[in-house]
Amino acid sequence: MSTDVVVRAPELPHPPKRVPIIGDVLGAHVSTPVQDSIALARQLGPIFERVVLGRRFVIVSGADHVGDLCDEGAFVKHLAPAVQGLRSIGGDALFTAYSDEPNWRKAHDLLRPAFTQPAMRSYHDIMVDVASDLTRRWREHPVVDVSSDMTKLTLDTIGRTGFSYTFDSFTSDRTHPFVDAMVRTLTYNQRREVIRLPVVSDLWFRRGDRQNEIDKQYMADLLDDIIRTRRDSPEAAGSTAGGAGHDLLDIMLDAAREADNPNALSEINIRQQILTFLIAGHETTSGALSFALYYLSRNPGILAAARAEVDEVWGSDTPAFEQVPKLRLVRRILDETLRLWPTAPAFARQAREDTVVGGTYPMKKGDWALVLIPGLHRDPVWGPDPEVFDPDRFLSQNVRARPGHVYKPFGTGERACIGRQFAIHEAVLVLGTILQQFDIHADPTYRLRIEERLTLMPKGFELAVSVRK
Repeated sequence: MSTDVVVRAPELPHPPKRVPIIGDVLGAHVSTPVQDSIALARQLGPIFERVVLGRRFVIVSGADHVGDLCDEGAFVKHLAPAVQGLRSIGGDALFTAYSDEPNWRKAHDLLRPAFTQPAMRSYHDIMVDVASDLTRRWREHPVVDVSSDMTKLTLDTIGRTGFSYTFDSFTSDRTHPFVDAMVRTLTYNQRREVIRLPVVSDLWFRRGDRQNEIDKQYMADLLDDIIRTRRDSPEAAGSTAGGAGHDLLDIMLDAAREADNPNALSEINIRQQILTFLIAGHETTSGALSFALYYLSRNPGILAAARAEVDEVWGSDTPAFEQVPKLRLVRRILDETLRLWPTAPAFARQAREDTVVGGTYPMKKGDWALVLIPGLHRDPVWGPDPEVFDPDRFLSQNVRARPGHVYKPFGTGERACIGRQFAIHEAVLVLGTILQQFDIHADPTYRLRIEERLTLMPKGFELAVSVRK
């Protein structure tokens, strides 16, 4: 990373039909900003700008440019507008905190042991139980809405493992009201941050503002009740951090009881951490599982090979913890899925000091840029056919041949996803379980449609499922 400062920045490429005042909005849609940006990256190159209603976004997808932005010595996490909007519910929790806020470091240091391998072992049986709930439902329904069911599965998994709370996702055909409130809040905040015009925005979102306040209060009340119930229970009062059977909520409440614990969090922040894990711990993984099943249904040869691996490694038994990472092809399928559609599709980086990115683009201290991960994952470094689904890209020799910074589905640096291993273990376990127990068939006329609501998710994707004979 060069630190030479160029006095005048070169003009960045931008969409050709820029309109005074409103900017680069022709041909764009408020519900598809990521997909619009991917198309623009193909047209404009590895770094470009978009101006939307007076706000300038520098969007980076080239491998060399991203390599510079991932330098922890020169850049730090920046809260992009869509993430900034979530501070109204997430506060200074892990995902929405500024890096210099004390609660980020406290929570990171406090909760990091909850995502070590021994902790993963303690979560495994719960993950198996939730996967069994899914398979029980699929045995009773010949056609399933994939994204809906994956959302139910991942929400209950993080609820049970993290807070010993079940949303009873598979006892009803309807989603839990918490999911509806959370999805509305995510969608609202993303669009509210994009459309920011004086007076016009207030009128446009007046109805959404009222619903958003109702949703925020509902989520806060539900989570506060979970916290109070655990805090006041006799069993919790005698617990000690790190003991057997402890979940994330236990860890945070135990620290709060210790007067001299430097990482103790307030109950409001504990609620914000729970909400963060519920959002980050289920939205991204459910999308990854849904996209993976889409690609498996479109690639029968890869599906057959993955099923053969499951049969060889697991047989017909319920897998033990050690057997999950042995599904190496299934893991490569997950990795390739997250290459094509990283469900958390962007992260922002802010310059610590004046610097230059990509050898040409100067950034002043405090300037920020948005890394478009689907664009990065389609960089020429991935080969001539980056749109083709090919899990062999993640064979060991192929991974070693690429720079490490060209694959970033979990973010980068110290602010990367703390629950990465949790998500990988859960996703591989669930994909393996589905392959072990079901035949799956997609409607051949279905064309992939993507819903954007901070995360990415297949829309309207159904599978016909039948029990393997």
